[in-house]
Amino acid sequence: MKHRARLLMSSLAAALALVIAPAVSAQQVEGIVALVNDQPITTVDVRNRMRMIIASSGQQPSPEAIERIQEQAVRGLIDETLQLQAAAEFDVDVDAAEVDQAIDDIAERNGTTRAQIQQELAAAGVDISTLRRQLEAEIAWQIIVSGRYGSRIRVSNQQIEAALERIAASASQPQYYIAEIFLELTSAGGEERLQQQATAALNALREGAPFQVVAQQFSAAPSAANGGEVGWVLGGQLRPEVEQVAQVLQPGQLSRPIRVPGGYMIIAMIQKREGTTTVQYDLTQVTVPTSAVTDTTADEMRRALEQASCENVDSAISGVPGAFATPLGEIPASSLLPNIRDALTGLDTGDHTQVLETAAGRQAFLVCERSIGGPGMPTRDDVEEQLRGQQLSNQSRRWLRDLRREATIEYR
Repeated sequence: MKHRARLLMSSLAAALALVIAPAVSAQQVEGIVALVNDQPITTVDVRNRMRMIIASSGQQPSPEAIERIQEQAVRGLIDETLQLQAAAEFDVDVDAAEVDQAIDDIAERNGTTRAQIQQELAAAGVDISTLRRQLEAEIAWQIIVSGRYGSRIRVSNQQIEAALERIAASASQPQYYIAEIFLELTSAGGEERLQQQATAALNALREGAPFQVVAQQFSAAPSAANGGEVGWVLGGQLRPEVEQVAQVLQPGQLSRPIRVPGGYMIIAMIQKREGTTTVQYDLTQVTVPTSAVTDTTADEMRRALEQASCENVDSAISGVPGAFATPLGEIPASSLLPNIRDALTGLDTGDHTQVLETAAGRQAFLVCERSIGGPGMPTRDDVEEQLRGQQLSNQSRRWLRDLRREATIEYR
Protein backbone atom coordinates (compact mmCIF):
# COMPACT_ATOMS: atom_id res chain seq x y z
CA MET A 1 0.00 0.00 0.00
CA LYS A 2 1.37 3.38 -0.98
CA HIS A 3 -0.20 5.20 1.95
CA ARG A 4 2.00 7.94 3.31
CA ALA A 5 0.03 7.79 6.52
CA ARG A 6 0.74 10.76 8.70
CA LEU A 7 -2.63 11.01 10.41
CA LEU A 8 -2.28 13.87 12.87
CA MET A 9 -5.39 14.08 15.01
CA SER A 10 -4.78 17.75 15.68
CA SER A 11 -5.31 18.55 12.01
CA LEU A 12 -9.01 17.88 12.52
CA ALA A 13 -9.41 19.73 15.81
CA ALA A 14 -11.26 22.58 14.14
CA ALA A 15 -13.59 20.19 12.37
CA LEU A 16 -14.31 18.34 15.60
CA ALA A 17 -15.16 21.55 17.38
CA LEU A 18 -17.61 22.42 14.65
CA VAL A 19 -19.47 19.14 14.88
CA ILE A 20 -21.30 20.58 17.85
CA ALA A 21 -20.87 24.26 17.03
CA PRO A 22 -21.71 24.72 13.33
CA ALA A 23 -21.86 28.51 13.44
CA VAL A 24 -18.18 29.06 12.60
CA SER A 25 -17.66 30.04 8.97
CA ALA A 26 -16.30 27.51 6.48
CA GLN A 27 -13.46 29.83 5.56
CA GLN A 28 -12.01 29.49 9.05
CA VAL A 29 -11.78 25.71 8.89
CA GLU A 30 -11.27 24.98 5.20
CA GLY A 31 -8.34 22.67 4.75
CA ILE A 32 -7.29 19.33 3.32
CA VAL A 33 -7.55 16.24 5.51
CA ALA A 34 -6.35 13.72 2.93
CA LEU A 35 -5.38 13.38 -0.70
CA VAL A 36 -6.72 10.27 -2.45
CA ASN A 37 -4.79 9.85 -5.68
CA ASP A 38 -4.32 13.65 -5.58
CA GLN A 39 -8.05 14.27 -5.04
CA PRO A 40 -8.65 16.22 -1.82
CA ILE A 41 -10.95 15.44 1.08
CA THR A 42 -11.49 18.64 3.02
CA THR A 43 -12.26 19.39 6.63
CA VAL A 44 -15.63 20.66 5.41
CA ASP A 45 -16.31 17.24 3.87
CA VAL A 46 -15.36 15.51 7.12
CA ARG A 47 -17.32 17.92 9.29
CA ASN A 48 -20.47 17.49 7.20
CA ARG A 49 -20.15 13.72 7.20
CA MET A 50 -19.65 13.66 10.97
CA ARG A 51 -22.69 15.84 11.50
CA MET A 52 -24.75 13.58 9.26
CA ILE A 53 -23.68 10.50 11.21
CA ILE A 54 -24.46 12.19 14.52
CA ALA A 55 -27.81 13.48 13.26
CA SER A 56 -28.67 10.00 11.99
CA SER A 57 -27.92 8.39 15.34
CA GLY A 58 -30.05 10.92 17.22
CA GLN A 59 -27.57 10.83 20.11
CA GLN A 60 -25.28 13.41 21.70
CA PRO A 61 -21.83 11.83 21.30
CA SER A 62 -19.17 11.60 23.97
CA PRO A 63 -15.61 12.79 23.19
CA GLU A 64 -14.60 9.16 22.67
CA ALA A 65 -17.52 8.64 20.31
CA ILE A 66 -16.59 11.76 18.34
CA GLU A 67 -13.14 10.33 17.73
CA ARG A 68 -14.65 7.10 16.40
CA ILE A 69 -17.13 9.04 14.26
CA GLN A 70 -14.25 11.06 12.84
CA GLU A 71 -12.44 7.88 11.82
CA GLN A 72 -15.63 6.50 10.30
CA ALA A 73 -16.23 9.73 8.38
CA VAL A 74 -12.70 9.92 6.98
CA ARG A 75 -12.67 6.26 6.05
CA GLY A 76 -16.09 6.49 4.41
CA LEU A 77 -15.05 9.52 2.36
CA ILE A 78 -11.85 7.81 1.25
CA ASP A 79 -13.76 4.70 0.15
CA GLU A 80 -16.34 6.78 -1.69
CA THR A 81 -13.62 8.75 -3.45
CA LEU A 82 -12.00 5.50 -4.59
CA GLN A 83 -15.36 4.16 -5.74
CA LEU A 84 -16.17 7.30 -7.73
CA GLN A 85 -12.69 7.31 -9.25
CA ALA A 86 -13.16 3.70 -10.34
CA ALA A 87 -16.58 4.56 -11.77
CA ALA A 88 -15.04 7.41 -13.76
CA GLU A 89 -12.54 4.99 -15.28
CA PHE A 90 -15.47 2.93 -16.55
CA ASP A 91 -17.34 6.06 -17.74
CA VAL A 92 -20.18 5.39 -15.30
CA ASP A 93 -22.21 8.47 -14.42
CA VAL A 94 -25.04 8.54 -11.90
CA ASP A 95 -27.65 11.11 -12.79
CA ALA A 96 -29.59 13.24 -10.32
CA ALA A 97 -32.80 11.27 -10.86
CA GLU A 98 -31.15 8.06 -9.63
CA VAL A 99 -29.94 9.80 -6.49
CA ASP A 100 -33.38 11.34 -5.96
CA GLN A 101 -34.92 7.87 -6.18
CA ALA A 102 -32.42 6.52 -3.64
CA ILE A 103 -33.35 9.32 -1.21
CA ASP A 104 -37.03 8.59 -1.79
CA ASP A 105 -36.39 4.92 -0.98
CA ILE A 106 -34.69 5.89 2.28
CA ALA A 107 -37.56 8.21 3.11
CA GLU A 108 -40.14 5.50 2.45
CA ARG A 109 -38.35 2.99 4.68
CA ASN A 110 -38.24 5.56 7.47
CA GLY A 111 -41.79 6.83 7.04
CA THR A 112 -40.81 10.31 5.92
CA THR A 113 -40.27 12.33 2.72
CA ARG A 114 -37.31 13.61 0.76
CA ALA A 115 -38.15 17.17 1.78
CA GLN A 116 -38.26 16.21 5.46
CA ILE A 117 -34.89 14.48 5.20
CA GLN A 118 -33.41 17.63 3.68
CA GLN A 119 -34.95 19.76 6.44
CA GLU A 120 -33.63 17.47 9.19
CA LEU A 121 -30.13 17.51 7.71
CA ALA A 122 -30.21 21.29 7.35
CA ALA A 123 -31.25 21.62 11.00
CA ALA A 124 -28.13 19.63 11.90
CA GLY A 125 -25.95 21.89 9.76
CA VAL A 126 -25.56 19.32 6.98
CA ASP A 127 -25.97 20.22 3.34
CA ILE A 128 -28.00 17.70 1.34
CA SER A 129 -25.03 17.36 -1.03
CA THR A 130 -23.30 15.28 1.67
CA LEU A 131 -25.98 12.60 1.49
CA ARG A 132 -26.23 12.87 -2.29
CA ARG A 133 -22.50 12.23 -2.70
CA GLN A 134 -22.68 9.18 -0.46
CA LEU A 135 -25.58 7.75 -2.44
CA GLU A 136 -23.95 8.59 -5.77
CA ALA A 137 -20.89 6.58 -4.75
CA GLU A 138 -23.04 3.64 -3.59
CA ILE A 139 -25.02 3.55 -6.83
CA ALA A 140 -21.95 3.92 -9.06
CA TRP A 141 -20.12 1.21 -7.14
CA GLN A 142 -23.03 -1.22 -7.46
CA ILE A 143 -23.11 -0.61 -11.21
CA ILE A 144 -19.41 -1.21 -11.82
CA VAL A 145 -19.15 -4.18 -9.44
CA SER A 146 -22.10 -5.83 -11.16
CA GLY A 147 -20.65 -5.02 -14.58
CA ARG A 148 -17.19 -6.29 -13.72
CA TYR A 149 -18.08 -9.43 -11.79
CA GLY A 150 -21.74 -10.19 -12.47
CA SER A 151 -21.12 -12.26 -15.60
CA ARG A 152 -18.22 -14.11 -13.96
CA ILE A 153 -20.17 -15.39 -10.99
CA ARG A 154 -21.26 -18.99 -11.38
CA VAL A 155 -23.50 -20.78 -8.92
CA SER A 156 -23.40 -24.51 -9.57
CA ASN A 157 -26.29 -26.92 -9.15
CA GLN A 158 -24.23 -28.66 -6.48
CA GLN A 159 -23.97 -25.42 -4.48
CA ILE A 160 -27.70 -24.83 -4.76
CA GLU A 161 -28.53 -28.43 -3.81
CA ALA A 162 -26.17 -28.33 -0.84
CA ALA A 163 -27.73 -25.09 0.38
CA LEU A 164 -31.26 -26.43 -0.08
CA GLU A 165 -30.42 -29.62 1.79
CA ARG A 166 -28.88 -27.64 4.64
CA ILE A 167 -31.91 -25.37 4.83
CA ALA A 168 -34.36 -28.26 4.54
CA ALA A 169 -32.61 -30.10 7.36
CA SER A 170 -33.27 -27.11 9.60
CA ALA A 171 -36.86 -26.51 8.46
CA SER A 172 -38.22 -27.76 11.77
CA GLN A 173 -36.03 -25.31 13.70
CA PRO A 174 -37.14 -21.79 14.69
CA GLN A 175 -37.26 -19.20 11.92
CA TYR A 176 -36.14 -15.62 12.35
CA TYR A 177 -37.05 -12.27 10.83
CA ILE A 178 -33.91 -10.25 11.43
CA ALA A 179 -32.04 -7.08 10.55
CA GLU A 180 -28.25 -6.90 10.59
CA ILE A 181 -25.32 -4.53 10.87
CA PHE A 182 -21.97 -5.85 9.68
CA LEU A 183 -18.84 -3.91 10.65
CA GLU A 184 -15.91 -4.93 8.48
CA LEU A 185 -12.44 -5.54 9.88
CA THR A 186 -9.72 -3.67 7.99
CA SER A 187 -6.00 -3.21 8.41
CA ALA A 188 -6.50 0.48 9.11
CA GLY A 189 -8.33 0.16 12.42
CA GLY A 190 -7.51 -3.27 13.76
CA GLU A 191 -9.46 -5.68 15.94
CA GLU A 192 -9.58 -3.61 19.12
CA ARG A 193 -10.76 -0.48 17.32
CA LEU A 194 -13.46 -2.36 15.45
CA GLN A 195 -14.69 -3.93 18.68
CA GLN A 196 -14.98 -0.45 20.18
CA GLN A 197 -16.94 0.72 17.14
CA ALA A 198 -19.27 -2.28 17.40
CA THR A 199 -19.86 -1.58 21.09
CA ALA A 200 -20.50 2.11 20.34
CA ALA A 201 -23.01 1.18 17.62
CA LEU A 202 -24.79 -1.18 20.00
CA ASN A 203 -24.92 1.49 22.72
CA ALA A 204 -26.39 3.99 20.25
CA LEU A 205 -29.07 1.47 19.27
CA ARG A 206 -29.91 0.75 22.90
CA GLU A 207 -30.25 4.48 23.53
CA GLY A 208 -32.80 4.82 20.76
CA ALA A 209 -30.91 5.33 17.49
CA PRO A 210 -33.00 3.87 14.62
CA PHE A 211 -31.57 0.53 13.48
CA GLN A 212 -32.23 1.33 9.82
CA VAL A 213 -30.27 4.57 9.99
CA VAL A 214 -27.30 3.04 11.82
CA ALA A 215 -27.23 0.18 9.30
CA GLN A 216 -27.32 2.58 6.35
CA GLN A 217 -24.43 4.60 7.76
CA PHE A 218 -22.16 1.89 9.15
CA SER A 219 -23.00 -1.57 7.82
CA ALA A 220 -20.80 -3.12 5.13
CA ALA A 221 -23.40 -5.80 4.32
CA PRO A 222 -25.50 -5.62 1.12
CA SER A 223 -28.57 -5.36 3.37
CA ALA A 224 -27.43 -1.86 4.40
CA ALA A 225 -29.26 -0.55 1.32
CA ASN A 226 -32.48 -1.84 2.94
CA GLY A 227 -31.72 -0.45 6.36
CA GLY A 228 -30.16 -3.75 7.41
CA GLU A 229 -33.37 -5.71 6.91
CA VAL A 230 -32.72 -9.32 5.91
CA GLY A 231 -36.22 -10.80 6.22
CA TRP A 232 -37.18 -14.34 7.20
CA VAL A 233 -34.30 -16.78 7.46
CA LEU A 234 -34.14 -20.40 8.54
CA GLY A 235 -31.60 -21.59 11.04
CA GLY A 236 -29.60 -23.33 8.32
CA GLN A 237 -29.12 -20.06 6.48
CA LEU A 238 -27.27 -18.38 9.35
CA ARG A 239 -23.65 -18.76 10.32
CA PRO A 240 -23.35 -21.08 13.35
CA GLU A 241 -22.12 -18.30 15.64
CA VAL A 242 -25.04 -16.07 14.60
CA GLU A 243 -27.57 -18.91 14.86
CA GLN A 244 -26.41 -19.60 18.42
CA VAL A 245 -27.21 -16.02 19.42
CA ALA A 246 -30.46 -15.88 17.43
CA GLN A 247 -31.79 -18.92 19.30
CA VAL A 248 -31.92 -17.03 22.61
CA LEU A 249 -33.02 -13.60 21.32
CA GLN A 250 -36.66 -12.62 21.64
CA PRO A 251 -38.53 -10.26 19.28
CA GLY A 252 -37.49 -6.68 19.93
CA GLN A 253 -34.08 -7.62 21.33
CA LEU A 254 -30.62 -6.74 20.00
CA SER A 255 -27.66 -9.08 20.01
CA ARG A 256 -24.25 -8.27 21.39
CA PRO A 257 -21.57 -7.74 18.72
CA ILE A 258 -20.91 -11.21 17.28
CA ARG A 259 -17.43 -12.00 15.96
CA VAL A 260 -17.76 -13.45 12.48
CA PRO A 261 -15.20 -13.92 9.70
CA GLY A 262 -14.24 -10.47 8.47
CA GLY A 263 -15.67 -8.40 11.28
CA TYR A 264 -18.50 -8.04 13.79
CA MET A 265 -22.24 -8.43 13.34
CA ILE A 266 -25.15 -7.06 15.35
CA ILE A 267 -28.60 -8.50 14.70
CA ALA A 268 -32.04 -7.27 15.68
CA MET A 269 -34.70 -9.92 16.22
CA ILE A 270 -37.89 -8.55 14.67
CA GLN A 271 -40.06 -11.67 14.66
CA LYS A 272 -39.60 -15.32 15.51
CA ARG A 273 -41.68 -18.41 14.82
CA GLU A 274 -41.42 -22.14 15.30
CA GLY A 275 -40.59 -24.16 12.23
CA THR A 276 -42.68 -27.04 10.95
CA THR A 277 -41.44 -29.73 8.62
CA THR A 278 -43.36 -31.04 5.63
CA VAL A 279 -42.29 -33.99 3.50
CA GLN A 280 -43.22 -34.14 -0.17
CA TYR A 281 -42.73 -37.00 -2.61
CA ASP A 282 -42.64 -37.30 -6.37
CA LEU A 283 -43.85 -40.90 -6.81
CA THR A 284 -44.40 -43.48 -9.50
CA GLN A 285 -46.86 -46.21 -8.58
CA VAL A 286 -46.47 -49.79 -9.83
CA THR A 287 -49.68 -51.84 -9.75
CA VAL A 288 -50.72 -55.39 -10.50
CA PRO A 289 -54.53 -55.37 -10.32
CA THR A 290 -56.31 -57.94 -8.18
CA SER A 291 -57.54 -59.78 -11.26
CA ALA A 292 -53.95 -60.47 -12.36
CA VAL A 293 -52.47 -61.35 -8.96
CA THR A 294 -51.02 -64.87 -8.62
CA ASP A 295 -48.99 -66.63 -5.95
CA THR A 296 -45.76 -65.45 -7.64
CA THR A 297 -46.76 -61.83 -8.26
CA ALA A 298 -45.09 -60.37 -5.17
CA ASP A 299 -41.76 -62.10 -5.88
CA GLU A 300 -41.86 -61.09 -9.55
CA MET A 301 -42.53 -57.48 -8.56
CA ARG A 302 -39.69 -57.46 -6.03
CA ARG A 303 -37.19 -58.72 -8.64
CA ALA A 304 -38.37 -56.18 -11.20
CA LEU A 305 -38.22 -53.32 -8.72
CA GLU A 306 -34.58 -54.07 -7.98
CA GLN A 307 -33.82 -53.06 -11.58
CA ALA A 308 -36.35 -50.25 -11.81
CA SER A 309 -35.99 -46.49 -11.68
CA CYS A 310 -38.46 -43.73 -12.42
CA GLU A 311 -36.90 -43.41 -15.88
CA ASN A 312 -36.96 -47.11 -16.90
CA VAL A 313 -39.85 -48.45 -14.84
CA ASP A 314 -41.98 -49.46 -17.84
CA SER A 315 -39.28 -51.71 -19.30
CA ALA A 316 -38.24 -53.01 -15.88
CA ILE A 317 -41.72 -54.32 -15.06
CA SER A 318 -42.54 -55.53 -18.56
CA GLY A 319 -41.98 -59.15 -17.51
CA VAL A 320 -44.47 -58.98 -14.64
CA PRO A 321 -47.89 -60.14 -15.90
CA GLY A 322 -50.51 -57.40 -15.59
CA ALA A 323 -48.13 -54.80 -14.11
CA PHE A 324 -48.35 -51.13 -15.13
CA ALA A 325 -46.76 -47.91 -13.88
CA THR A 326 -48.53 -44.65 -13.06
CA PRO A 327 -46.64 -41.40 -12.40
CA LEU A 328 -48.34 -39.73 -9.43
CA GLY A 329 -46.34 -36.51 -9.49
CA GLU A 330 -45.73 -34.46 -6.36
CA ILE A 331 -47.76 -35.45 -3.32
CA PRO A 332 -47.46 -34.20 0.28
CA ALA A 333 -46.83 -37.06 2.69
CA SER A 334 -49.86 -35.92 4.67
CA SER A 335 -52.11 -36.70 1.67
CA LEU A 336 -51.05 -40.36 1.45
CA LEU A 337 -52.84 -43.28 3.05
CA PRO A 338 -51.24 -44.20 6.38
CA ASN A 339 -49.96 -47.60 5.18
CA ILE A 340 -48.30 -46.03 2.13
CA ARG A 341 -46.86 -43.17 4.20
CA ASP A 342 -45.43 -45.68 6.67
CA ALA A 343 -43.90 -47.72 3.84
CA LEU A 344 -42.17 -44.57 2.52
CA THR A 345 -40.70 -43.61 5.90
CA GLY A 346 -36.91 -43.55 5.74
CA LEU A 347 -36.76 -43.84 1.96
CA ASP A 348 -34.90 -41.33 -0.19
CA THR A 349 -34.78 -40.41 -3.86
CA GLY A 350 -34.27 -43.55 -5.98
CA ASP A 351 -35.60 -45.98 -3.38
CA HIS A 352 -38.80 -48.03 -3.56
CA THR A 353 -41.22 -49.47 -1.04
CA GLN A 354 -41.84 -53.11 -0.42
CA VAL A 355 -44.73 -54.70 -2.28
CA LEU A 356 -47.96 -53.77 -0.52
CA GLU A 357 -51.30 -55.55 -0.52
CA THR A 358 -53.95 -52.94 -1.18
CA ALA A 359 -57.55 -52.74 -2.28
CA ALA A 360 -56.29 -52.30 -5.86
CA GLY A 361 -54.16 -55.47 -5.81
CA ARG A 362 -50.39 -55.51 -5.30
CA GLN A 363 -48.65 -52.15 -5.35
CA ALA A 364 -45.22 -50.60 -4.82
CA PHE A 365 -44.01 -47.00 -5.02
CA LEU A 366 -40.82 -45.60 -6.52
CA VAL A 367 -39.48 -42.40 -4.96
CA CYS A 368 -38.52 -40.16 -7.88
CA GLU A 369 -37.78 -37.28 -5.50
CA ARG A 370 -38.19 -36.58 -1.81
CA SER A 371 -38.02 -33.07 -0.39
CA ILE A 372 -38.37 -31.58 3.07
CA GLY A 373 -39.78 -28.14 3.53
CA GLY A 374 -41.92 -25.90 5.64
CA PRO A 375 -43.22 -22.33 5.94
CA GLY A 376 -40.66 -19.80 4.82
CA MET A 377 -38.63 -22.28 2.78
CA PRO A 378 -36.83 -20.41 0.00
CA THR A 379 -37.28 -21.53 -3.57
CA ARG A 380 -34.42 -22.75 -5.71
CA ASP A 381 -34.32 -19.35 -7.42
CA ASP A 382 -34.21 -17.62 -4.01
CA VAL A 383 -31.22 -19.71 -2.95
CA GLU A 384 -29.41 -19.12 -6.24
CA GLU A 385 -29.95 -15.37 -5.92
CA GLN A 386 -28.72 -15.42 -2.32
CA LEU A 387 -25.55 -17.32 -3.29
CA ARG A 388 -24.92 -14.94 -6.19
CA GLY A 389 -25.39 -11.98 -3.87
CA GLN A 390 -22.91 -13.41 -1.38
CA GLN A 391 -20.29 -13.95 -4.09
CA LEU A 392 -20.85 -10.48 -5.54
CA SER A 393 -20.54 -8.93 -2.07
CA ASN A 394 -17.27 -10.79 -1.48
CA GLN A 395 -15.90 -9.58 -4.83
CA SER A 396 -16.96 -6.02 -3.98
CA ARG A 397 -15.07 -6.06 -0.68
CA ARG A 398 -11.96 -7.58 -2.29
CA TRP A 399 -11.93 -4.99 -5.06
CA LEU A 400 -12.31 -2.11 -2.62
CA ARG A 401 -9.45 -3.53 -0.51
CA ASP A 402 -7.32 -3.68 -3.67
CA LEU A 403 -8.16 -0.08 -4.50
CA ARG A 404 -7.15 1.03 -1.00
CA ARG A 405 -3.90 -0.91 -1.20
CA GLU A 406 -2.96 0.44 -4.62
CA ALA A 407 -4.03 4.03 -3.96
CA THR A 408 -1.76 6.87 -2.95
CA ILE A 409 -3.44 8.24 0.15
CA GLU A 410 -1.70 11.05 1.99
CA TYR A 411 -3.09 12.35 5.26
CA ARG A 412 -2.43 16.00 6.03
